[in-house]
Amino acid sequence: MKGSVYKRCKCRGDDGREAGASCPRLRRADGAWNPKHGTWYFRLELPAGVGVQRQVMKRGGFDSRDAAEAAQRAVGLLLTIPEPGLVGAAAREEILGLVDDALKRRLPLPDYDELRRRQQTGQALGGTMTVGQWLTEWMAGRRKLKSGTARSYEAHIRLYFLPHLGELPLDKLRVGHVSAMFDAIDAESARIVAVRASGTDEERAELKGRKPVGAATKQRIRATLRKALNDAVRQQLILVNPAAFVELESGKRPKALVWTDERVTAWRANRSRRADAVEELVLAHKARDEGLVAELRQEVERLDATERPSPVMVWTAEQTGAFLDHAANERLYALFHLITFRGLRRGEACGVRWTDLDLDTASLAVAEQLVQIGWAVEADTPKSDAGERTVLLDADTVLVLRAWRRRQVGEKLLWGEGWTDSGRIFTREDGTELHPASITSLFAVLVEEAGLPPIRLHDLRHGAATLALLAGVDIKVVQEMLGHSSSVITRDTYTSVAPRLALEAAEKTAAMVPRKPVAEAASGTDGLPTGSRGSRTPKGVPSRRGNSLVKRGGPPGDRTPNPRIKSPLLCQLS
Repeated sequence: MKGSVYKRCKCRGDDGREAGASCPRLRRADGAWNPKHGTWYFRLELPAGVGVQRQVMKRGGFDSRDAAEAAQRAVGLLLTIPEPGLVGAAAREEILGLVDDALKRRLPLPDYDELRRRQQTGQALGGTMTVGQWLTEWMAGRRKLKSGTARSYEAHIRLYFLPHLGELPLDKLRVGHVSAMFDAIDAESARIVAVRASGTDEERAELKGRKPVGAATKQRIRATLRKALNDAVRQQLILVNPAAFVELESGKRPKALVWTDERVTAWRANRSRRADAVEELVLAHKARDEGLVAELRQEVERLDATERPSPVMVWTAEQTGAFLDHAANERLYALFHLITFRGLRRGEACGVRWTDLDLDTASLAVAEQLVQIGWAVEADTPKSDAGERTVLLDADTVLVLRAWRRRQVGEKLLWGEGWTDSGRIFTREDGTELHPASITSLFAVLVEEAGLPPIRLHDLRHGAATLALLAGVDIKVVQEMLGHSSSVITRDTYTSVAPRLALEAAEKTAAMVPRKPVAEAASGTDGLPTGSRGSRTPKGVPSRRGNSLVKRGGPPGDRTPNPRIKSPLLCQLS
C-alpha cells in the first residue's frame, strides 16, 4: 500500500480557510520544520479490489514525523489481515474503526498478532468481551442445570469471579490472574479464622455468617470456572483455558472414622471442658471482663473444632442400636431406620413416594429427591445418574415400613378433608411434604437425648456403608446401594475401615483351607506345619483347639460369642 506523511496546522487565513500544509509558520527561516507548530499526518491508499473503489485514509495529530510514519506502517500492516476485495471489505471497515477509536483516545493501535488470531478463529475483531460479560452470558444459557448446581455456579460467579476477574478482557485472562484470585480467597479465609480466634465484636459482626474456604470448596470453585472457560474455548473466544493450569491443594474426601471407646472417652472429656468454659464465659460477660471473654470464647471455639476427630464420624453397631432404640417411639422412626440400614441421602428419604416402593418384592426405587434451595424446597432427580437406583430392603425394614404405612393411613383418616395427598412415603401429620432441614434438626435432638457422640444425619448414610463393608458385602454392591457414580468414591471415603476389613479377610481366607490334624513335631522340625513330624505343637506356634491346627470353619456359633452375628468385627462393634 502506498502512503506518505506530511505536516499541517489549523491556522486560518483572512478568508477563513485553514492554511493546512501551506502555513508559513510550519517551517523555520532556514527551511527546517518548526517543532512548535503544526502536527504530522499520514496518508495511506487502501487496498483496491474488483468492485471496490479506491479509498485514501488520512489520519493525523502526531507529534513527530517518526510517529506518523510508524502509525502508517502499523495501519498498513493491520489492513493486510482481511482478504482483498469485497470479501474483506467488512473486516477492513471494522479495523479502521478500531484504529480511529485508538487514535482519538490516544491509545496504542490494535495488536497485529491478536487481530490476525481473531480473524483466523472467526471472532469479532473489536469489542473485547470481559470475563464478567462472558460468565453472565454463559450462565444465562445454562437452562438445564439442576437447581442446586445453578445456585452453586451463581454463588461462585458472584462471590469470586466477578470481584476478582470480572473486568479483565476474556482473551487476556491468564493463569496468573486465576492464581491471584485463589491467593485472595486464602487470605480472606485466614482473616476469618483470625477474627474468630481473637477478633473484636465489630470484626465478628462484619464476618458473621462467613466461613473459611477449604480445599474441597476451592476445587469446586475452579471446576465452575474451568467449565465456563472450556465453553469459551469451544466457541473460539479463547485459545486455552487458564483455569486448567492452576495448581491447588487436593480436596480429598474426609475419611470415615468410627467412634471407638477411646474416641468417645476423649469426646466426653472435651464436652465436660466445654461446659465448664461456657459457664465461665457467662460469668465473664456479667463481669464485663473483655479480655477474659475473648480468651474463653477462643477456648470454646477450639473445643468445638476438636469435638470430632474427622468431619465424617460413624457409630459402632452398639451405638447405632442405642440410637434406634431411643428413637423407636419417634413418629418418623421409619425414616431414620431406612437411612441407617440402606444409606439413603436426606433428600432422597424425604422424596421417595409410595409408588416407588414395593413391599412384596422388598424393593425401593430412588427416583426423586427433595432439594433445599435456601429455605425453599424443590423436587428434583437424584444427584447423579447412579443416584437413580433400586434399593433392596431387608425383612426388618419391610416390617418397619408396613407399620409406618398403617400409621400414616390412621393419620389420613384423622385429618379427613384436611389431609394433603403428597404421595410421599414420609410426610408431616397432615400429609404435606417434609422439609429436609426439619429432619436434620430432629436428628440432632435425638442424638443429644440419647447421650451419643455426635454425628451428622448424613453420617447415618456413611454408617450404613461401613456396617455393610464390615459384614463382608462387596464394595461394588455397597457402591450401588449408596448411588455412588464410581467405586473409587466409595473406596476413598471408607479406606479408614480397610485394616479391619483386611484382618477379617485374612481370617476368612485361612478358615477356608482344610488341613489334616498336626501330630507332635519331632526334634529338629520346629515351625514346620506338617502332619508327619510328631504330635507336638511347633515351638512358637500357639495351640488351636487343643493340639490341632486344623480349622474347618468350626460349628455354628463357634467364631463369635453371638451365633446371630457371623462377623467377629461386627461382634466386637456390638
